[in-house]
Amino acid sequence: MEPRLTDNLNVVFILITLLCTGSSENDLYLNFCGTWLHGDGSLSLNVDLSTGCNGISVSANRSSLSINGQITAQCKRSEVISLEKFGLDSEEKSHFCLYWEPLLDQLKLEIRGNNLTLCWPASLQGSCCTDLSHGANTPEAPYGITNGMIKNDVITDKVLTAYTFNGSSTDCKALCDQANQGPTQVNMSKDTARSHPCAHSTEVDMKENFRGYNVKSPAPERVSAESTITVHIPPALKQAAKKTSKVLCTFFKNNSLFQEGHKESRVLDDVVGITVENEVITNLSAPVKIDFHHDVIPKTHPRKCVSWDTRKDPLQVRWLVDGCKTKPKGEKHTECLCNHLTYFTVLVQVEPRPVRHLLALTAITFVGCAVSFFSCLALIVYLCRKSRRSKEQSIPIHLGLAVSLAFLYLLFFFTGVLANTGGESVCPWVGAGLHYSLLSSFTWMGIEVFHTFWLVCMVFSPSPKPYVWNPVGFVLPAVPVVILAAVGDIYGVREVESSDDMSSPYLMCWMKNTKKALLAHYFTSVTALVILVSSGVVMLILVYRKIRIRDEWRQNRVAFLSIWGLSCLFGTTWSLAFLDFGPLSDVVLFLFCILNSFQGFLLMLRFYMLDWMRKHAGGSILGSTSTGSTRQHMLQAQEKS
Repeated sequence: MEPRLTDNLNVVFILITLLCTGSSENDLYLNFCGTWLHGDGSLSLNVDLSTGCNGISVSANRSSLSINGQITAQCKRSEVISLEKFGLDSEEKSHFCLYWEPLLDQLKLEIRGNNLTLCWPASLQGSCCTDLSHGANTPEAPYGITNGMIKNDVITDKVLTAYTFNGSSTDCKALCDQANQGPTQVNMSKDTARSHPCAHSTEVDMKENFRGYNVKSPAPERVSAESTITVHIPPALKQAAKKTSKVLCTFFKNNSLFQEGHKESRVLDDVVGITVENEVITNLSAPVKIDFHHDVIPKTHPRKCVSWDTRKDPLQVRWLVDGCKTKPKGEKHTECLCNHLTYFTVLVQVEPRPVRHLLALTAITFVGCAVSFFSCLALIVYLCRKSRRSKEQSIPIHLGLAVSLAFLYLLFFFTGVLANTGGESVCPWVGAGLHYSLLSSFTWMGIEVFHTFWLVCMVFSPSPKPYVWNPVGFVLPAVPVVILAAVGDIYGVREVESSDDMSSPYLMCWMKNTKKALLAHYFTSVTALVILVSSGVVMLILVYRKIRIRDEWRQNRVAFLSIWGLSCLFGTTWSLAFLDFGPLSDVVLFLFCILNSFQGFLLMLRFYMLDWMRKHAGGSILGSTSTGSTRQHMLQAQEKS
């Protein structure tokens, strides 16, 4: 049998199957997939959609994929979209699927793992374009669409320039009633039947003396009466709307489109869209209140009120917490207060990652930061006085470390208060300052490591002048912080969930919980910490090998105090951050908070104790108040030679 005849018979068989199923039931959804064979140059998506029900055409050539036709109830779109940012030019073929859902007037394209929404979901319309049937075959070509499939049934493996589908207009309400009664009366797949009921809208006319209005979502018989949404429209919306007095509330149930964009979280089954025609409403003086009544959400799964943002990329879903406040009212009730209009829902974290014993850790950190801050101030005064009577080159380095740590502890102590009072208006500045002080502290610890290395290993070479270190310790850390602040959307409010009650997270000013901020954190803070800890450990080993044979090491307290003090100076206590995993995670976390929040106090204690011991031992005791004394005490034998 000839190949072309075989292809034609396959098409006829599929058409007969579709017509047979469509004779008694409506075939609502189009699911067309294929492989686009294209060139290796720049690619584009051409979209030309209008209202009506003549059908739709999917065509392709070397450089563009085109979707044209009259298929929608109210969606109109005509534009050329560049596909370069989706990485399609890396290969010469791309798999794609086109999904059409007439009851929601929704058209979605999935190409190379990217979900692009060409027509956003809408409320129930008068007529729907359904029963899409495959039209006549188009000519073959070296570039086009191959392996075209309708609901996983292959039409042909030839490379065709286009596929066409003809539709018929059907009453939407009748189809929606059938869909709500059950999947047996409408030809829908198992997943589709469960996931795509109709959307319903309620229009509110805000008249002159508008005092607010409550809109409640409809509750079908098979849906629990408690699983509803109540929207309170405030009078402030009447004042903000300039062109019209009508606001439309659309209620969606289980639409798979809204689940996109988050892998570790999922949205509630209920989504509400609040819009005013041809207007963008933001910064309302009184927020829109949305009450979501839902199934039980355990306290261990944090929830956030989110809104759908299409400003950055109108083709893709982006759920943001900006502009919405979350007020949990119980395990089955969440109240959202939002100052703008768009789509709203509640985002629930599927796999919670709470911090255990957050209250105890926070208390320890607060006390440690307060004690360390005043200890650093005392240490600064002590070092300033000492610098007047001593010319040790290490004193300016210790002073720079004490100043940067004092700034770090001060900001960290107030970060929670500022996050709750100032929020997004203050936190970007505080978060940037906290990041700078952390990097500055790491830098000064690194300078301590380098300076000690120079004194211990480069005995006969003069060490760098003290004035060299200030630009390195204070100016260099500001460079990445300024760059990240200029990039934007890095610093802000950060939520830390507690395992005891994840509905009330601890707020702090730091880097946001976004991929961009996480990447910045790894490239700056984590990288600096890795370099600091690794060099600090190496330096401790070198110092130990140099001084372990000295008589002073027979005094255990001196040995312990010296190595412990150098450990604080070299930042090795921060290495516990890399051990926060496994069964000892809680112990490591407590040790990390205790050692590093009290680090300023421990450094002050080291300097005072070594100075006291030096005075009472007549200056011969190991290690005075600085690494600068290493030349006189740690390496006496080498210097005398």
